[in-house]
Amino acid sequence: AFTTFCLSFKMILLLLWFLCGIEVATASEVEKIERVTLSTWYLGMNLNPADGHVMDFTTGWVDDVFIGTYKEALKKDYLNRVVWRHPVNYIAIVRHQAGKVDAVKVFRFKEGGRSLLSRFLAMNPGREVGTEGGPIQESVSKNAQNLGDDPVFSVVGDNEFNWAYSN
Repeated sequence: AFTTFCLSFKMILLLLWFLCGIEVATASEVEKIERVTLSTWYLGMNLNPADGHVMDFTTGWVDDVFIGTYKEALKKDYLNRVVWRHPVNYIAIVRHQAGKVDAVKVFRFKEGGRSLLSRFLAMNPGREVGTEGGPIQESVSKNAQNLGDDPVFSVVGDNEFNWAYSN
């Protein structure tokens, strides 16, 4: 259950579900849940905007390179090139502080079997609503703070990719 986890909105952790599905446990905080059979997942990317490393559309997730180390994967920017290139059907977006989770949303991709690298490279025209049906699992700790400022957990609906903004 998420009642024992700490809060954070400074770090975002992406967990990728492979193959055909995931097994999800019920919890009192879960609003919507879908049950499927497989449970293999891998850490693809972690973003920490306060670690002094810049990782964004121009540096990082489109470069097809390893970033960071597995040992510090939940503390600093991290990208596993092997996982990033693997075809996926699901994505989980997780808020955490020092490895302790305070919120998670799991989505099913509209088009399964594509890698996250291919999704983030698709910038012409970009602006893809990549998931369908909203989150298939959503859990938020009672102690989570600053949810109103969170670009993932303050909104409802599907996950959108490559809606780049610049001045």
